[in-house]
Amino acid sequence: MQNAEIELKFPLSDPAALQDLLPQLGFHLDTPRTFESNILYDTPSRDLRAQKQLLRIRQYGEVHTLTHKRTAAPEDPEHPSRYKVRIETETTVSDPVALGLVFEQLGYQPVFTYEKYRTEWSAFDPATGSHPHLVIDETPIGNYAELEGPTSWIDRMLVELGIDVNTCLTDSYGKLFLDWKQRTASAAENLTFTEVAGSRVLEPVS
Repeated sequence: MQNAEIELKFPLSDPAALQDLLPQLGFHLDTPRTFESNILYDTPSRDLRAQKQLLRIRQYGEVHTLTHKRTAAPEDPEHPSRYKVRIETETTVSDPVALGLVFEQLGYQPVFTYEKYRTEWSAFDPATGSHPHLVIDETPIGNYAELEGPTSWIDRMLVELGIDVNTCLTDSYGKLFLDWKQRTASAAENLTFTEVAGSRVLEPVS
């Protein structure tokens, strides 16, 4: 399945407080807190990253998914979008190990692994007739929420949730991890709970 993905992240200090609020705003719980593991594949010279593409095998609970993402259009560096917009092609797979071996035979290799616990909520947007999503991600370097849906709905939800737009992010978890590594001088190479816990240092006091 292929679709245009429009999303925006924001840091989350209290996931429980947000989840208490969501039913009052018309959200329904789709997936309770579930462990998720992601493996990104690329060439040794990181050709996909240079082209702003992503090739990923994800395990979410018992479901394995293959995802390819690419930019929707050339980005204007002088007027960057407030939102992260990607074309996403995705399908479930029955044998992720075999698929990974196929990728390696084609010249792609595992280059980055990231983990999180994800909780998924959805709502109905009467303005567009769509069912946009809000997800809560608990990662080894902090908690984030992500709004995915029409831009008008995202903007409205930020207001209803009391979120300062200046705190919103379009960064991937890979970019957030690299920023965290720079701040902490951590030796972790992957955004996994084991690596981060085993190598984390105290963040400098500003």
